[in-house]
Amino acid sequence: MDKKEWLEKIGKSIDTKDADGFASFITENGIFRFGNNPDVVGRQAISDYVAAFFNMIKSSEHKVVNSWEKNGDIIWEGQVKYTRLDDKKVTVNFVNLFYMDGDLIDKYLIHIDNTPLFSN
Repeated sequence: MDKKEWLEKIGKSIDTKDADGFASFITENGIFRFGNNPDVVGRQAISDYVAAFFNMIKSSEHKVVNSWEKNGDIIWEGQVKYTRLDDKKVTVNFVNLFYMDGDLIDKYLIHIDNTPLFSN
């Protein structure tokens, strides 16, 4: 599987609200940080965290805009279109940094400003 397909697979796990599937991309003791929120450590804690987030939105659609690889680590520039619980649609740009450990992500950092998602 090439890098773009792999990134799309991660996006699909989010867009289908598959918290366990999403967490399976991360090492057992991996670190996940969403925006300015505190780090979440460990695959099960990450699954629980993203499952709670999924309950705060109706749906999402992720897009790969670009990606880079350096020394085995991956950068994903993307866009996500959220459908809020009130059916309002909001598109937000993001950059994800993946510090890899073999084929799994050891540190997953999302750089995003989700203010529009929760604004009135």
